[in-house]
Amino acid sequence: MEETRPDGAARIGILKMDAVIRRIPGDAGNPASYPFPVLFETVRGAGLARLIRERDPGIVAPFVEAGLRLVRQGVRALGTTCGFMILFQRELAGALPVPVFTSSLLQLPLIERALGPRGRIGVVTADSEHLLPEHLRLAGGSPERVSLCGLQDAPCFHEAIFSGSGRIDPAGVCREVVERSRRLCAADPEIRALLFECANLPPYAAAVREATGRPVYDALTLIRWVHAGLAPGSFEAIGPGEQS
Repeated sequence: MEETRPDGAARIGILKMDAVIRRIPGDAGNPASYPFPVLFETVRGAGLARLIRERDPGIVAPFVEAGLRLVRQGVRALGTTCGFMILFQRELAGALPVPVFTSSLLQLPLIERALGPRGRIGVVTADSEHLLPEHLRLAGGSPERVSLCGLQDAPCFHEAIFSGSGRIDPAGVCREVVERSRRLCAADPEIRALLFECANLPPYAAAVREATGRPVYDALTLIRWVHAGLAPGSFEAIGPGEQS
């Protein structure tokens, strides 16, 4: 188990997929990605193929067990490192005693409402062949308002995430993510915001924002929002001589 700060109480716990991935800063599975204490627990046996391709409900039990271990350590909310875990949002939220945020896709309905009825959302995913309308609906989103872009056949991304080599070329992955995001926005000019399904993509959010001109939401924007609710800022009351 890892903690980002040895001297602070972690309010957030992150359940990691059992995958050989070099998690660079910005990745949802890297402690350096968070400005607050976070605890991590790898869910043994929860491989990417088992979730993304096989949709195996057998991974729910080990996720619950790992989540309970983190809860016993004092965490007050849980996240994960794969957006495809939205498949089991209902099961995990029902089985664990703290709020569970399985996927960055949970931000879909909020973004939809912020954009108005005509604004569309571009979702950049690790695997567009297996991210189905069902996943979007389980997140509360409207599939008809989403355009998808997949990275499963992008060479640098595939090597980093799916090959099991533990190698990554961050500059190469960044080029692929930026290029595909640009292409997605060019193909659908009604896209007004981008959402990264994949929790390995936040390191490239700034480059995509600059290249496309669209706001970018991801696993880290979700977890920062969750943490803000667990540790709200305190403000002095407005005194009688002050105006609102």
